[in-house]
Amino acid sequence: MRTLACALGLSLSLVACSSEPDASNAAQSVDATQDVPEAAPQPDAQVAPSPAPAPVSSPVPTPTPTMSSAPDRILALEGLGDLRIGAAVPSGGSWAERGAQIDGDCRTVSSPRFPGVYAIVTAGKVRRITVGERSDVKLVEGIGVGSREQDVKRAFGGFREERHEYEQAPAKYLTAPNARSGDPALRFEIGQDRKVSLIHVGTMPVLGYVEGCA
Repeated sequence: MRTLACALGLSLSLVACSSEPDASNAAQSVDATQDVPEAAPQPDAQVAPSPAPAPVSSPVPTPTPTMSSAPDRILALEGLGDLRIGAAVPSGGSWAERGAQIDGDCRTVSSPRFPGVYAIVTAGKVRRITVGERSDVKLVEGIGVGSREQDVKRAFGGFREERHEYEQAPAKYLTAPNARSGDPALRFEIGQDRKVSLIHVGTMPVLGYVEGCA
């Protein structure tokens, strides 16, 4: 009888021991479910916008320098248009003797296409071209009748100054330093207002004539 009671007690103890871990595991499962917070939703990753392409600028064209006067209105050391220093007056052109002429070899020619301009011819060759009032003919540097003396000196440094034959100072002549060599050269007449009154291109001694063929 005592043996049966001991066996029964041992069986109950084994049942009780085997039940405790299950209850403990169940409690831990419940606690784990309650304690773990729900994960917060992650924001969608934002893709940085691509930078806008830089605008492509069109190249700015460089302005082409232009002369203020038409090519045939430019006075050069070589001459004016088809009238050339050291050459004969072109035949069949607009340049011809007009008006009274002095006796002798020296002649003057002019053209209706170039009002205010005349040329001196000796020995059948053009020796000087003179640009005066009413003329729009200019040098390639932009100097013409009416330009200021200071602009002439800025464009043509080293010109020799001489007293004017007919006008009081500050009127004067400005002659290129190479004139004495016999090569075509420039000579300006400056008036009392310190402005260009005449422009001559030619060779000495005709370049230095102060009044037409004299």
